[in-house]
Parts: sequence; structure tokens; C-alpha cells
Amino acid sequence: MEMNQYLSMFIDESRDHLQAMNEHLLSLENSPDDISIVQNIFRSAHTLKGMSATMGFEDIASLTHEMENVLDLVRNHKLQMDSFIFDCIFKSLDSLESMVEDIIQGGTGQADVNHIVTALKSIVSGDYLKGGTTSQSTSAAFTAGSNGAAELDEFQFSILQQTIEAGMTAIRIVVNVKEDCVLKAARAYMVFNVLEQNGEVIKSSPAVEDIEQEKFDRSFTVYYVSHIAPELLEKEILSVSEIESVKLTVLDQEKLSQLMKGDATVPQVQKQEVTDQPAKEEPAKAEAKKPAASGGGAPVGGRTIRVDIERLDTLMNLFSELLIDRVRLEQLASEIRKSELSETVEHMARVSSDLQNIVLKLRMVPVDTVFNRFPRMIRDVAKTLDKKVDLIITGADTELDRTVVDEIGDPLVHLLRNAVDHGVESTAERISIGKSETGTIYLRAFHSGNHVFIEIEEDGRGINREKVLNKALQNGVLTKEQAARITEEEIDQLIFASGFSTADKISDISGRGVGLDVVKTKIESLGGQVHVHSKWGKGSKFSVQLPLTLSIISAMLVRLGQEKYAIPLSSIVETMAVKREQVRSVHGNRMIDYRNSVIPLIPLGQLFDVPGCGEESGTETQIVVIRKGEKLAAITVDEFIGQQEIVLKSLGKYLTNLFAVSGATILGDGQVALIIDTNALIK
Repeated sequence: MEMNQYLSMFIDESRDHLQAMNEHLLSLENSPDDISIVQNIFRSAHTLKGMSATMGFEDIASLTHEMENVLDLVRNHKLQMDSFIFDCIFKSLDSLESMVEDIIQGGTGQADVNHIVTALKSIVSGDYLKGGTTSQSTSAAFTAGSNGAAELDEFQFSILQQTIEAGMTAIRIVVNVKEDCVLKAARAYMVFNVLEQNGEVIKSSPAVEDIEQEKFDRSFTVYYVSHIAPELLEKEILSVSEIESVKLTVLDQEKLSQLMKGDATVPQVQKQEVTDQPAKEEPAKAEAKKPAASGGGAPVGGRTIRVDIERLDTLMNLFSELLIDRVRLEQLASEIRKSELSETVEHMARVSSDLQNIVLKLRMVPVDTVFNRFPRMIRDVAKTLDKKVDLIITGADTELDRTVVDEIGDPLVHLLRNAVDHGVESTAERISIGKSETGTIYLRAFHSGNHVFIEIEEDGRGINREKVLNKALQNGVLTKEQAARITEEEIDQLIFASGFSTADKISDISGRGVGLDVVKTKIESLGGQVHVHSKWGKGSKFSVQLPLTLSIISAMLVRLGQEKYAIPLSSIVETMAVKREQVRSVHGNRMIDYRNSVIPLIPLGQLFDVPGCGEESGTETQIVVIRKGEKLAAITVDEFIGQQEIVLKSLGKYLTNLFAVSGATILGDGQVALIIDTNALIK
């Protein structure tokens, strides 16, 4: 038990130190001569080394020890930071993160870090300069093979060079998938599985992310360091079904040098890309970083305590029961009508309301826990695309429920990669149209009412509406009649349509429209919405609206027949009564006139097959107008019971994938009411 406690502390503190090192390293790229930043990185590496050695994680300890040696030379002015050293330390951090992640998943935290350790040792000894890998005369990247794949940067070239010198096997592998292969990505995944079990992938072309998304033709190239014989490796790869051929080339120094000489024309842009930021912007950026970095990533002693999230979930469940009893007591007090009882219940209601706020706040975490990985990601994507990009983050201390924060990371990653790839123009294009060569992406978070808004805005080219509209017509997303009436804002929203894309916008990093429908679906599953606003030539702004919490929500209770249902207030536009003659039938679908438009009318009682649902009696129909993004619909109910704070409960493992039901709640009288997922009702 005690060991588990120490392990939990080790994981938490390791994450803090790794995040701090990533942030400091990004700051150091902008101010390479600032030794105080190097001191901070050194301290974090030193602490992490000590902790991992104590816990018995030797691979983490040995890698941080080699990082320390490099940083020690830099802080004592014996070594100058250059692009190779930056890449090497960034790669070291990536390895450390994956090892800590392995420990979190119950693994041993072991990994083959020989190639990175070798590269770090070559920096300390100065050998990395002898290979000419950092001289301007030799290209930092080269193209290998007939398919124009596998570009190696300085770091990757040096690893292969050091691997060969250390007597290990460096191999270039070209894998061909059969022409009639249906699941190319799955077969490639199986190949990578074989490779990762028998060595270390140094470089993949196309990138692994693209291969996972089937963004490759029939072949892919891998530069690889192996600890098994090439013949065995070839046999294992060929054992994967639907692999047509494997070509292995064992690399030696001569072959590696020949590859280098084969293409000395690649321009040396990547090197200067991050360090050539406009000088005037550095003080502001350094200042913005200081609060997060000043403590070396560790929390202020004595001010905070770490609480296991399961305990908070238990507290939330217990409080939920209390809330249900409170509603029941309020109901009984109104029936009994005794002043002493009523006063006591009112006081209890006030106290439990304050308690509710505190319990909800305990579950709140700043969005910074998601945002802090983005500067590094933007740096890597910009470097890959040979662009200059500044990321300016504001409102990172804005708080959201932990469950929302856990889920929102992936959609934001996609929107940000999209902004770098398709929003921000290339350096040459920006200069030619009179913009500054460095593009700017703003990532903002702020509270508004019962919601949190996250905005991603860039000063790039914007959305080409004419192209989007033509593509929408071509794909059958719109009819010509709809296209004639569509507004500019509605055209912008079309990029969220399922499978929608414009040919010249697809690239290796992301595609505007390729996957944006997935982003939208994910955000809507969290009870949120996403919109885009764009000005051609000026840039685009994606705005994501999210609920503050997913555990206690305000809802409208309604009756259908003898059953009660809850509809979240966040999705209700208004409630009203309409006369029967106002309901019309269009192609067999019921519709009603609503504020100068016609919206569908959904008979909820029939849809849920509720017994005794008498919606056809009387002269009027009670309706609830609901919204999903820009779309509206109306649902019919028998009676409005009233507004109430309700506790969301899951329906357990047996009742899964129920249509239009997101959970249940227990009412004051002990009855269970299903919570309606209105998003599922609107196509």
C-alpha cells in the first residue's frame, strides 16, 4: 500500500517536472543565451533522476543523467545550444514521457534508450560535430530511395551514425502492401508492432500518424535500429498478412554518407525557423511564461494537497444522494405546512446549495492541464511544415470539470494542427501579401454564464467560401435551392459536414474538413457546440462552447403519459403551446411554423413508446423547442412539471447505447426520470 502511495507521488511529480522542462526548453529556444532557464531545466532533470533511481526505474535515471551532463556544460558556458542539441533534448523528453506513461499503465518503465543516450554522449564528447552534421555545407535533411520518402533531420542522421559506430544494426526498411489490401492502416500497425518489439523506429515516412489514417499509397519507409538479425526481422514482417514485399538495407557509414551526398540541395530552413522570432515579441512571451515556470513546475509547499479522483467521485455520489433527499424534504414540508419544519428545510437547502458549489469546485481543474502541451506541439508541427508560428495562450487558468477537460484535448489538438497547416500561410506567401512572416495563433479560454468558451483564432488565409460552396453542391451536401439562400456564416459551418473536404486543403498534417465532423461530434457529445467565423485573407476563428460541469445540471422536468423525463436546460430554446391546426404534414413528417421558419415536430411519446401518452387529446399541444448548433426542432410533451437541479446518473453496464437517452436521475419522490439526449433527436 505504501509503495502505491510513493508510486502515485512519483507519477504526479514526474509529470510536473516533464511539463516544466518542456516549457523551459521552448523558452530557451527563443532566448538561447539565458542561463537561468538552463538552470531550471537542469534542476528538474536532477530531481527526476533522483526520484526514478530511488523507485528503481533505471532507464529513466540513466537518460536524465546523460541530459544532466549536457545541461551542466551549457550552464557552465562550456557548450553553446544549437538546433541539434535542442532536438536531442526534446527527443529525450518524449522518451521520458512515454516511459512515465508506461509506468502509469502498469508497465516497468523500461525502454530502449541507447540511441538517445549515445547521441547525448556524443554532444558531451564533441563527437557530434565531427560528422559534419551541423555544418552549413551539409544538408540537415536528405531524401532517400526512389519513392522520395524518409527525410532525415540532423538528430535522426546522427542517431544512425552513432548506432553504427556503437556496433549496433541500423536498417532502412521499405514495406509494400498488396494492391488489393482493404485495411492498409491495420496491416501497417501490425508491422510497426513487430518493429517496436524488436528495436527502435528512428524515422517513418510518411509519419506514423498519417499511416494510421491510411494517408499512404502502397509502401512506407522506416529507418530502424534493431537488436535482432535482419533475416529474422524480414521473416517476422512478411508473416503479417497482405504484406507483398519487404526490402531491408543494412546501413553502414559509407551507405549513410552516400545518402547524404545524394542530395545536398535541400535548403537549411528548418534550423533557423524557431530561433528567428521577432526580437520585440520576446519580452512579452518570456513574461507570460514566468508564472508557470518560476517554481520549476512543482506546487507551492503546504498550500495544496493531492486527492485521488476516485475519492472526489465518491464525494460527488454521496452529495447526489443528499440532493435527492433535500428535494424530497422540500416536497414533504410543502405538504405538511409546519413553519418549524419549513424553516429548517429552507436552511438546509441554503447550506446544501453552498456545499454543492464547493463539491463542484473541487472537481474543477484549470484548462492549463490540457493547454500546456500545445506550445511544444505547435513548435513541432510548424517545424515540419517549415512555417513560423507564434502561439499566444490566454485564460489558461479558466476552470472546467475534470471529465470535460479529459475529453476536450483531442478535438483541440485537431483544431490547432488545422490552424497551423491550413490557416497560417507559408513564410513566402505571407511576405508576398504584406503580412509579417510569423503567423499568430491565439488560444483563449473564458467563462460566460454557465459555460466555458475556448477560441482558436489565426491570422491566416481564411475560408474560401466559393470553393466550399461548390464542393458542397458537388458532394450533395446542399441542393441548388438551399445554396441560393445560404448565408456566408452558414457556408463557413459547412466545413463541419461529414466527410467534407476541399481537394487543395488536404495535407499530411491535417485537413480542414477531414475530421472536423469528428471534432464537432465529440464536442456535442459533451453537451457543447462549435462554430467557425472567417474573413477571407484575414483568418478564421473556431469557437467551442462547453458546459461547466457534467455531474449536476439544470433541467426541465416534463411528463409523457405516466412517466417523467428531464430535458437539459442548456439545449432548450423555449417552451410553448401550439394549436393543433398549426401542425402541418410535409411528406409524411409533422412540421410547425416557428419564427419565420418551419421546424420538425417530434412526437416524443410515440418515439419512446410511452404507455398512456395522450398527446392527441385537447386543442393544444405542449412543445419544447430544442437546439443542436444552428438546427432547431420541437418535441411534444403532455405536461411541464418545472425546472430543477438534477444529478446525472449513468444507466450502468447493461443499458448501453439507448437511443436519445444520456442517463437518469432520481427525483424527490423517489421516482427515476430518464434524461433526454436532445442532440440525438436532431439529424
